[in-house]
Amino acid sequence: MIAGMTITHVQLFSVPVSDQDRARDFYVGTLGFDLINDVQMGPDMRWLQVSPPGAQTAITLVTWFESMPAGSTRGIVLETDDLIGEVERLSALGVVTSPIERQPWGTFVTLDDPDGNGIVLQETAMP
Repeated sequence: MIAGMTITHVQLFSVPVSDQDRARDFYVGTLGFDLINDVQMGPDMRWLQVSPPGAQTAITLVTWFESMPAGSTRGIVLETDDLIGEVERLSALGVVTSPIERQPWGTFVTLDDPDGNGIVLQETAMP
């Protein structure tokens, strides 16, 4: 007999980047994420972990996975409760977004990190 599911949450996922310092500056300095860890793990491996303030799930900004070329990730979905304000703030920092799109479930824009990893910034409509 299979026991009940014990998985509680997504702890982290990796985003492949070419330059960890540039990626850190974007995710922390531009998007406003918290820097969770920045530790050298060996000569060619640096553990760089960021997350939105208060989030349960973190992102590791990685360079060491050959099967994950920088810029190959799509569909990183970030939630905001003020899409228009966030787009204005990011635009003032030089971030280019798509036009705001409206759907029955909410509004969203798309943007890329410095390596071209695809991000969706959305504001989900309240039911």
